[in-house]
Amino acid sequence: MKLSEMREKTVDELKQFVVESKKQLLDCRIKKSMHKLENTAEISKTKRLIAQAKTVITEKENEVKNA
Repeated sequence: MKLSEMREKTVDELKQFVVESKKQLLDCRIKKSMHKLENTAEISKTKRLIAQAKTVITEKENEVKNA
């Protein structure tokens, strides 16, 4: 998911995305420890997506508070 797509979603949808991404990150880490993860860059990409989603959530929550 791109950052522009994240900005179009609601806070609840983004929070659900973060939960799903954390599950995916855990799965990637488990696969890595068992030497079954073929693309190790997937871990850093997932972490970056989680951080971006959390940033957008904070921005949206601050918009509501300031409005």
